[in-house]
Amino acid sequence: MIIENLDQVANQIESERGIKKEFLYEALEQALASACRKHIGDGSQLECKLDPSAGTMQFYRVKEVVDDIFSESTEILINEAKKINKKADIGDEVSVEFIPTDFGRIAAQIAKQVITQRLREAERDSVYEEFESKVGHVVNGTVQQIENKSYLINLGRTESILGYHDQIPGEKFELNEIIRVYVTNVDRSNKRNMISISRSHSGLLQALFESEIPEIADGIIDVMSVAREPGIRAKVAVKTNNPSIGAVGTCVGQMGGRIQTIIKELGNEKIDVLEWHEDIKVYIANSLKPADISNVLLTDQENKQATVVVAKDQLSLAIGKAGVNVRLSVNLTGWKLNVISEEEFNQNQNSFLENINTNQNTDDKALLDDKISNSKLAQAIANDVNLEKQKQIEVTKEKLKEKLKTISKQDKNDMKVSVLAKLLNVKTADLIEKAKVKGIEIKSNRSILSHEQVKEIKEKVFI
Repeated sequence: MIIENLDQVANQIESERGIKKEFLYEALEQALASACRKHIGDGSQLECKLDPSAGTMQFYRVKEVVDDIFSESTEILINEAKKINKKADIGDEVSVEFIPTDFGRIAAQIAKQVITQRLREAERDSVYEEFESKVGHVVNGTVQQIENKSYLINLGRTESILGYHDQIPGEKFELNEIIRVYVTNVDRSNKRNMISISRSHSGLLQALFESEIPEIADGIIDVMSVAREPGIRAKVAVKTNNPSIGAVGTCVGQMGGRIQTIIKELGNEKIDVLEWHEDIKVYIANSLKPADISNVLLTDQENKQATVVVAKDQLSLAIGKAGVNVRLSVNLTGWKLNVISEEEFNQNQNSFLENINTNQNTDDKALLDDKISNSKLAQAIANDVNLEKQKQIEVTKEKLKEKLKTISKQDKNDMKVSVLAKLLNVKTADLIEKAKVKGIEIKSNRSILSHEQVKEIKEKVFI
């Protein structure tokens, strides 16, 4: 039998539909053999061999070599088998060529159906292999159809559905509009929508950073984590691998040019770019920006729970509108965060200490015991500030005593007011005013003080 222009048709299908012609030949052989087997109906095992260049096909019955024939359609005598294959022996199989009769229109239709099915499967496999490598990447698509709240997107060789929950809230597209989508999954078993795409996935934001910022693509800067509430706000934590290059500034770009391109692509979604840090306390504090953080306590490291202390006027900023800021920080860092005010922290220090003791968080236990934060970003809470001021006053008094000892070694007969002020490290006018309050009258800044006056000023004013 002859199939005209077989090789030419196979080449055309390969170029247009991406199906290798070798696979097409194999599918065609199997389809013709299956159709012929059904047509003959004698239970014999059939094979079909194609010669693509000549466009011809041969059919073969596969027969078992026996010494006594029971079924001519499935068995062959050994002496006949040796004419085909000299090495044939009892129990072997040999292929015997035959020409099927009345292999007409019905058989051809069956073959056509099988071939069509195999071509469809082959095309799906080809599409699967193409898009499997694109999972986690951004691809361009064209809006082909709008139905209810979903869009049918043409991705080139296949189509996909952009569902309502995979869209950025409030975003609208027009027919034939070219949009960028993120490939989330490829499922061969899903006949209706094999390629899953999204514009609300956090991966879209990361992929846009990688495509728009060359330093990320080159590995100079790494995107460490992404958290996103589509259409509202997002946070991206970045880290530089080159100390001379600032991660945040590079991603934002000159005059915000780079980040604005990404924001525009996401429908003006607000994006916070922040510095990743290996110290989880610093990282948590960075993630809650623009709020200023007073302290971060790791209350349960095993379960990743932390308490964040902020000033009262920073509390609403840290939590964010409808809690969006703290939710994004939780998703970004992977830690459960309890944001409280300094007043609430001061009132419940004992309970925090007990909780940290229970969870064996020795670092933060010491932090509470000493009431001093060991984080560079943390500021001393109210009681610590007062304690530090008191310490500074004591240090100042000690220094003043040393100054007074020095003064006592000066001329005991008289001393200019200006000289005494200089030794005490105060302004002459301030010295005169302080002395006046204590009932010591000094006429002018040029007055000469007696030893007794100097002693009186020392004892009443500065001790």
